[in-house]
Order: sequence, then structure tokens, then C-alpha cells
Amino acid sequence: MDATTVATDGRMPRARLIAAYAQEARCEVLRYLRNPGFLLPIILFPTVFYLMFGILLGGHDVAAHASTYLLASYSSFGVMAPGLFGFGVSLATERDNGLLTLKRALPMPAGAYLLGKMLMAMCVAAMVGALLLAMAVFIARVPLSGAQAASLLATDVLGVLPFCALGLLVGTLLKGQGAPGLLNMIYLPMAFLSGLWFPLQIMPRLLQQIAPLWPSYHLNALSMAAVGLSDAPRLPHALVLAGFTLGLLLLAARRLRRNG
Repeated sequence: MDATTVATDGRMPRARLIAAYAQEARCEVLRYLRNPGFLLPIILFPTVFYLMFGILLGGHDVAAHASTYLLASYSSFGVMAPGLFGFGVSLATERDNGLLTLKRALPMPAGAYLLGKMLMAMCVAAMVGALLLAMAVFIARVPLSGAQAASLLATDVLGVLPFCALGLLVGTLLKGQGAPGLLNMIYLPMAFLSGLWFPLQIMPRLLQQIAPLWPSYHLNALSMAAVGLSDAPRLPHALVLAGFTLGLLLLAARRLRRNG
């Protein structure tokens, strides 16, 4: 039996299965890369913030480490958006207009849809992280080694996955028009409460105590370690993010099976 036929037990041959995943991922990535209304705000928001606060104000003596600190924190802030909005808004919209129902009727693997969106979010996160790194190294002259830069970029690319899971869950709960508002109410407060805009040390004690509840806090801890600003163990933070991702993916998958 060749790769163009269906196996006798009804399963798609491996070659066609791989091709279906690859094609869906390619289409999903290209769809968003060709949509400047989605892509430009996600890329420009953290980079403009970093330009203003990490570069233009980072050279003062009172903020000697600001450029490095804000590189890590704005990297975390920047990669939250592709996961939250790329999954949450698009899924809610596609459930509304019937595209998700159509995709379910197509002869393609069920996981190809989610994998395509995850790869899209990871590609955008890589773009955001790479742009921030370029600004930090070539404009702000942040003294990063090659290993530190690679570690931060890898943290950005993988760190988008918990927010993909959160966006996916939100997309199963709301209609298309309501998703952007709720996601903004999650995105911005979570960034603030995790210390991505201001160090947690200067925030009220209660906010410091509840900060570990947010996935962005743990992603920021990994980013700080990547650029050499923290010696804390990375494994606990990585495990929390992995558990958060898996738990929300299971909840979202359950809702999609029940409610479409």
C-alpha cells in the first residue's frame, strides 16, 4: 500500500498524516503572518515599551541594570500576546463563523488544527524575542553572551505555550466579540501582578505573595535566569508552567468535545 491510499483499518497512512500536519501548520502560520492587523501590534507593543524604558531611560545611573532587567521582563510580556490572542480570539471567531465545524468535517487529523496555531504562536514569539534581543545588544549594548541570548530566545519560544493553553480555554468559553475584551482583562493585569512592569520588591506585600499564582511570574523568573539576573533554580518554574499548560489544554479539549 502506498502513501496515497487509506490503510485497511481506516487510519491515514503515516506519510499523509505528516503531510496533513505540515500543510495545516503552514497555512496557519502564513495566514497570521499576512495579517498585519494581528502581527504588528503584538510585535510593536513590547518593542516600543523597551525602546522607551529600557534604552532611552536605561542609561541613567539610577537604572544601571534597567536595560537587562527590562529585556527579560518585556520578553515575557511580549510572548504572552501571541498565545492569548492568537488562540483565544481566533478560536472564538472560528467557532462563531462555523470554520471550526468545517475543519472538523475535513479528512485531517484533529490535532493538526491546534498544532498549527501553536507553531504560529511560537513563530511570532520568536520574532518578538529576536527583535528585543537585537535592540538590547546593538542599541542598548546589553552585555549578553551567546549562550544567554540563545537561552532567552528558547525561553520565549517555549514560554508562549502556557498562554496558548489559556487562550484556547478562553476561546471555548466566549463568543468572538467578547474574547478580545476578556483577554485584555487577563493579559494586562497578569503582566502587572507578575512584576513585568515594575519589580515585585516595590509592590505591596500582598501582591508579592500572590504573584506565583500567575504563569507570567514563572516565565519571567526563567527569563531573568536566562540573562544572568537570577541564580534561582529553573526547574521548579518550568514544571509549574508545564503543569499549567497541560491542565488548561485538558480543560479546553473537554469543552471543545462537549460544546464545539
